[in-house]
Amino acid sequence: MADARNPRLSIDIVSDVMCPWCIIGWLKFEQVMAHFSGRIDFRVQWHPFELNPDMPPEGEDAGEHVVRKYGISAEQSRANSARLAAIAAELGFVFNRGPGFRMRNSFDAHRLLTWAGALEEAEQVEATGVQTALKLALFRAHFTDNRDVSDHAVLADVAASVGLDRVRAAAILTSDDYAEMVRVEEAYWADRNVTGVPAFILDGRMMVPGAQDPEVFIRVIENRVLAAAR
Repeated sequence: MADARNPRLSIDIVSDVMCPWCIIGWLKFEQVMAHFSGRIDFRVQWHPFELNPDMPPEGEDAGEHVVRKYGISAEQSRANSARLAAIAAELGFVFNRGPGFRMRNSFDAHRLLTWAGALEEAEQVEATGVQTALKLALFRAHFTDNRDVSDHAVLADVAASVGLDRVRAAAILTSDDYAEMVRVEEAYWADRNVTGVPAFILDGRMMVPGAQDPEVFIRVIENRVLAAAR
């Protein structure tokens, strides 16, 4: 339960389900929230960013995608994947990027996340709600279970798994609902110089880019949030 005496800190996270550093960044940030438990009341909201807005419906082999996009060798790509998997494992998350692992179009996933965010109360006591639950379930579906999170049936199943109405989720996916909201949000964050993800915006004004170690966030919050509240 929130304590009225504690400062309340909004955390806006600009992120893509396709981004491995985004789940790593979140798991690190959970440690930050635990560090300030009883001292700060957090409120987390997620916002859309597409790493590959032109990704075709069939997706692309992840290894080939990385080699093509970043101009590295297949060996370097495999080494990077192994490094990411090791970091994630230390944080309790499983990357299961087998031979069939593909990058997917994430626009429809962002539409469902925008819907989930709209269902939350703006002044809810809890730091996270159903939007965060859906985001984490989508990360698991993509990176751990190797499911196609551009497929409408998969997306509806994932939404239902966190307590959302599957029928409503399916209806959203077969319509254009929330599409314009996603595009407007993407443009909003692009105008604010968010060019990569994850990006954490603290209190609507302080951006911390990347999957930073907890100590970075702790230092920023101590010096620029708690100090100002004293």
